[in-house]
Amino acid sequence: MAAASIEVETRGAVALVTLNRPESANTLNLQMAMDLLAAAMTCARNAAVRAVVLTGAGRHFCFGGDLRGMSARAGAGNDYVRELTTYLHAAISRFVRMDAPVIAAVNGTAAGAGVGLVAMADLALCGRSSKFNLAYTNVGLTPDAGTSFLLPRIVGVKRAMELLLLNRALSAAEALSWGLVNEVVSDEQLSARALEIAEQLARGASGAFGATKRLLAHSLGAFESHMVLESETIAAHAVSAEGAEGIAAFLDKRKPRFPEAGSR
Repeated sequence: MAAASIEVETRGAVALVTLNRPESANTLNLQMAMDLLAAAMTCARNAAVRAVVLTGAGRHFCFGGDLRGMSARAGAGNDYVRELTTYLHAAISRFVRMDAPVIAAVNGTAAGAGVGLVAMADLALCGRSSKFNLAYTNVGLTPDAGTSFLLPRIVGVKRAMELLLLNRALSAAEALSWGLVNEVVSDEQLSARALEIAEQLARGASGAFGATKRLLAHSLGAFESHMVLESETIAAHAVSAEGAEGIAAFLDKRKPRFPEAGSR
């Protein structure tokens, strides 16, 4: 029997949610997006869960969307991407609005939608070797996972554009100075430190934490409707000439040859 793509383990009042496709660097496919929503709902409706730690199995947190899966469904690629992002965005919305504070513990690299999972968390910490890379436009795609909404609010518009258009990787130290994470620890201490913070929060005023989270979520305004726009936009670009070439080039491990203007 195949291992679950998302594992949920309760440790006292803390739920440890683990992205569990380490052989694929925890890239998000449709099943994983569905399982992440199920995990979020499980945590939200369990009153005994008073804090959540989100991390990745293996060497990396999450490399973003599963481009191989998108390519395999080339005929219906936009429907596949639309469905995947719908489940992913519903999971993000649930994590943002649940009572339990959510802590992202970033091991290795967070890329694409993986950065969105970091951005949506209430608190985030990473190991010293961690890197962050948006990577969407490198493969002819557009942002999802709330990144085009949350990143400008976290790092500012110009820095968000730098990450989204130039696709340069942020080191752990830069992610800290830009406000994407709250704390950087040694790689070996990451899990223990995340659980330590979660246990501290689990002893706190859960109702007040939840109300505070929803006040901040309300201040985000059109977050959910913006994620719907993200879903429609990335779905369209997944089947565009740019998207098809970008995904193929990534899988072939070569530089993309994007079509000239007018043929997108």
